[in-house]
Amino acid sequence: MITDISIASPIVSVEWLHKNLEASNLIILDGTINKVFDISQTQIPNARFFDIKKKFSDVNTPFPSTFPAKEQFENEARALGINKNSVVVVYDDKGIYSSARVWWLFKAFGHDNVAVLNGGLPSWKKRGYETENMKNYAGKSGDFEANYKQEYMKFFDDIKEASKNKTHCIIDARSKGRFKGLEPEPREGLRGGNIPNSINLPFKDLLVDGELKPNKDIEKTLNKIVDKEERIIFSCGSGITACILALGANISGYKNISVYDGSWTEWGSLVKE
Repeated sequence: MITDISIASPIVSVEWLHKNLEASNLIILDGTINKVFDISQTQIPNARFFDIKKKFSDVNTPFPSTFPAKEQFENEARALGINKNSVVVVYDDKGIYSSARVWWLFKAFGHDNVAVLNGGLPSWKKRGYETENMKNYAGKSGDFEANYKQEYMKFFDDIKEASKNKTHCIIDARSKGRFKGLEPEPREGLRGGNIPNSINLPFKDLLVDGELKPNKDIEKTLNKIVDKEERIIFSCGSGITACILALGANISGYKNISVYDGSWTEWGSLVKE
C-alpha cells in the first residue's frame, strides 16, 4: 500500500494514476455527465460515480447542472467517502469534458487537492490498463468539509454588470457557430447568440484527441485573447465546458478566473435580445 500522496498540478496523466492506484488517500471519481448507473459499463478500478445531474446540482431550478448549495455538496461528497485529506482524481468517458466541471466544483468548495485525468477513460483504455464493471460505492462516509469560495462562481446579476460595464473579459467556450447564432442550440427553444461584449474561444481549441494540448500551446492560445492581469469569466452552454477553459487558464498561470454557472442557457432564456 502506498502511503498518502498529494498532487501539485490540476491535471494528471493516466500513467501517474496507474502508478498511484494503491495510495491510501486517493479517491477516483467518474464524472461522466448524463450517465445512468449500469453494471455493464466499465470504470477505472474503485472509481465512484459522481452524479453531476442528480446529486451535485440544484435540481429545483429551471436550468441544467446548476451550482449546488454548500450543504448539499458536502453531504454528497461525504456519501462518496471523500475526506478532508483525500486526493481526488476525476475523469469522464469523453476524454476531458464534464470532468473539468467536477474539478471546478471541488475548487469552488475549497478542496484544492483535486485533478483531472488527462484523456479520461479513453486514454486509460488506450494504454491497456485494467477496468472493472461499474459498481455503487458502499463504503464508509467521509469527513469532507465544504468551504465555499465565492470568487469561483458568477451568476446572472454578475454577468449583467460585467457585460454592461466591461468589468471582466467574458470568454464563451461554445463553438463558433453557436456563438454567432448560426447553429441551433442543443436545448429546445433556446435562442442563439452571445452575451454582449463576450468573445469566443471554443473549448475544443485546447484539446486534441480528448487530451489537453501541451501547456505552452494552451498558454499561447489564451495569451492571444486575454492578458493574465485581466479578470475573466468563462461561459458556455450550461456551465460545463466553460470549466475546460478554466482548467487551461489555471494551468497557464491565470489567477483571477471564474465561471458563469447558468451560462448561455440562462442568459439566452432570461435576456430576449
